[in-house]
Amino acid sequence: MSQNIFKNRKVLITAGPTREAIDPVRYISNHSSGKMGYAIADQFLQQGAEVFLVSGPVHLELKHPRLTLVKVTSALEMDLACCNFFEEVDIAIFAAAVADYRPEYISKQKIKKDESSFTIKMIKNVDIAYEFGKIKSSRQLSIGFALETNDELTHATGKLIKKNFDMVVLNSMNDNKATFGFDTNKITIITSDFTQKEFLLKHKNEVAEDIVEAVFELWLKRKAHLQMVSLN
Repeated sequence: MSQNIFKNRKVLITAGPTREAIDPVRYISNHSSGKMGYAIADQFLQQGAEVFLVSGPVHLELKHPRLTLVKVTSALEMDLACCNFFEEVDIAIFAAAVADYRPEYISKQKIKKDESSFTIKMIKNVDIAYEFGKIKSSRQLSIGFALETNDELTHATGKLIKKNFDMVVLNSMNDNKATFGFDTNKITIITSDFTQKEFLLKHKNEVAEDIVEAVFELWLKRKAHLQMVSLN
C-alpha cells in the first residue's frame, strides 16, 4: 500500500470502552482495551489522513500533528463528541465497544450494601453508528465492528444492513487470542455487496493495515461510482 493514500481526507474513529456510572465509585463497562481502534487511527495518520479519535477510558497514547483526540467516559459523551465531526468527515470507523444500556438513575451517594440484593433499571443508549448511518451522504463511508459469540456471520450481516454500513469487521469471541486485551486479532471483512474476506491471526498493527487497505478499495469504488453518476 503506497503512502499518503488518504491525504486531505478526514476520518472519525471511535475506540475503547465506555463506562456507565451506577454511583460515584461504581460503573458498568467491558474489557475493551482500545488497541484496535488506536492501531487503525495510527495507520490512517501514516496514510496522510486528518484523524478525529474519540476514545473511551484506555491506557494508550497516540500523538500526531493531524490527530484530534477527544477523551470521553460514557456512551452519551461519545455520541456528543462524534456528532461534532459527522458532517465534515469522509470516513467514520466505529471501533469502540459502546455500552448498549446505562443505569436509568445514577445515585449521588455511594450505594450501601444494606440489602441482600438490589435492582438496577437499565435504559438503552443511543446507537452512534446507527444514527450516522441515517444521515451519511453518498460521499461518506461508514465502517462498523461486530464482536460476536454465536452465529457470527448472520449477526454481522444484520448489522451491515441495519446500520447502513459500507463494511463490517467481524471478529469472534470463539477465536483464540482475537478478543479484548490481546495484541492480536483475527477478522473477517464483509462489504455492503456481502463479499467476505477472512484473514489469519495477526498483530493488531497488521490488522489495522488490512482494514485501511480494504477501506481504500471501497473509497476508490465509491469515487468511481460518483464520477459515473455525475457524467450521466
